[in-house]
Amino acid sequence: MTPTNKTTSAAIYARESWTAPTWALTERKLIDTLNEAAVEYVRRYTREDGTIVWRDEWPGMDGSDDPYEAFMNLSLLYVLGGNEEILRLSRLMYDAITWQWTEYGQIHNEFDAYYDWMHHGEGSLFLYFLGLSDPHLLKNSQRAVKFAELYTGKNPEIPNYDAERKLMRSPITGSKGPRFQMTEEDWVTHRGVLDDYLAPFEDIPGVDFASGKCKWSDDAIYGEIISRMNERKAKGDVPLNLNATGLITNAFMYTGDESYRQWVLDYLNAWEERTLRNGGLIPDNVGLNDIIGEYNDGKWWGGYYGYRWPHGFMSIIEPLTNAGMNAVLLSGDRSKLDLARSQLDRNWDLGKEINGKWHVPNKHFDAGWTDYRIQVPTYPIYLWTISMAEEDAARVDRIPYEDHFRLIDMPTISGRNPVTRKETKHYIANTVPWYLYMRGQFPDYPERILQQNLDLIANQLEKLRSPKGDPTSWDWDHPYSIHEWQEYSPVYFEGLLQMMLGAPMHISHGGLQHARVRYFDADRKRCGLPEDIGALVEALGDEFVTLTLVNLSAFKERELIVQAGSFGEHQFTYMESFNQSGQKVGDGELDGKWLPVTLAPGAGIQLKLHMKRYVNQPTYETPWSAEVAGGTAKLIRGRNQV
Repeated sequence: MTPTNKTTSAAIYARESWTAPTWALTERKLIDTLNEAAVEYVRRYTREDGTIVWRDEWPGMDGSDDPYEAFMNLSLLYVLGGNEEILRLSRLMYDAITWQWTEYGQIHNEFDAYYDWMHHGEGSLFLYFLGLSDPHLLKNSQRAVKFAELYTGKNPEIPNYDAERKLMRSPITGSKGPRFQMTEEDWVTHRGVLDDYLAPFEDIPGVDFASGKCKWSDDAIYGEIISRMNERKAKGDVPLNLNATGLITNAFMYTGDESYRQWVLDYLNAWEERTLRNGGLIPDNVGLNDIIGEYNDGKWWGGYYGYRWPHGFMSIIEPLTNAGMNAVLLSGDRSKLDLARSQLDRNWDLGKEINGKWHVPNKHFDAGWTDYRIQVPTYPIYLWTISMAEEDAARVDRIPYEDHFRLIDMPTISGRNPVTRKETKHYIANTVPWYLYMRGQFPDYPERILQQNLDLIANQLEKLRSPKGDPTSWDWDHPYSIHEWQEYSPVYFEGLLQMMLGAPMHISHGGLQHARVRYFDADRKRCGLPEDIGALVEALGDEFVTLTLVNLSAFKERELIVQAGSFGEHQFTYMESFNQSGQKVGDGELDGKWLPVTLAPGAGIQLKLHMKRYVNQPTYETPWSAEVAGGTAKLIRGRNQV
């Protein structure tokens, strides 16, 4: 990576009037609505100090991720242009949740004491979004480094990671180190829920594995499950742990510490080597001695969150995708996506035609591959957004996803999401339609998804205000009650983010929010779009982004700064500008990651911004980081006690 001239030597002043487009008006209405909805949401479910209205105790190791997930979008909303109250609430809620779940006994030293990287990934999203919205707070940079040191071997008291073998020492890790022995109390909140899941092992006495059900609520069966977990699943590494690369990348973007970059690259490389050792198919478990199937009778399948249990291939390809994207961000080397690509291709080649459509295996049992489904198209879409390579687009386009992913204009049965009609995580449901728009196949997507986004918020507010939305009416003893805040939250904005940033929303189990561009308000010296400004990313290419900016105010000039990439990882090189009629009105050389743009009252401009991608060191710094009062605070180091 090469150094950057941070702010381009050229600035843009747009004077030509631009008739307000529907998408811009809807974007501003969305931001205004979200600002108010967020305040109502926090008021409904929290006390004055930010603590959440809920039960007075919570057993087991599950759950600390869920409150962070429920309120994390406060921080991401501020990144887009939410008001200052949103920033205050995001700070309040992160601190309050951390305190409350410490009191419950699951968070220790500000990080989850022990759990897996499916849930650590979800719980860490709030932390990552704070890096984008609020990077100058000592608390956040301190946490970033402290949490990273739990996983790099720098903290000898917390031996989660074997630096010599480049492996995590357990699927269950955290601020108290690897947990090689799980207890029945650890899983107590899951028992009723997991009754309807496939058994995690095929040799549990009293369980018919072929039935697809396993009675965790039966005490004898439960004891056998925990015993087998400790024997076969509690020690050694699993692909799921690659989600930890987000935590380490987060620390790098605060500090620029080269050791963090190298850790991500080394750990991904270790899994590449294990894949080669296993004949090109990534194993789902390796032991403490880096032996595939070391505690699993030599089987490369059957690990924790592996090919057999509980979710299958999704738990393999998702962390591979996250890790590959993080490695490209840190190195600029797009071949770091190859491990994820190879596993998508291997999965595809293992498929077969069913009812005229290609299905791929989702799980592997002792008898072989099974659970054939349409391949999920979102993961190759994420790869495509990073690579812009036609080979990744081909991986998307080969999938018959029209039946698997219900597009927003299709009348279908209702799911958990009342707008998209699709079961979703964090209401992220429209990655495929966004991809089609970027590929020129869904031209009216901006207006439609933004309106759908408004409809979703209205629907969520209606639920929140209903008697069922009253937290005091919930069955707090039910384990699903810990998910209720997510179900009633109105702070969802997938369409808004897609249109403004030119990217899909993050992967929900621990993905950083990668994007082609982001914005800063030049007058107020903060992140996000200035008031009255609409922004639409209309096209993406390997070396360009097409962006339209419109000032909806008839009276006030607005100044903003466009950043190349979420983390300044790209570099603007040249720009072409166009008016509303499509006529070219200017061009010029650029040479930085920050481009100042001024919009006269009622003016707009379309910019084709040429860029070199992944040439700058990614960082959370803003255009004003050097001006922050007191400069960059040094991290606090606690005293060494005898």
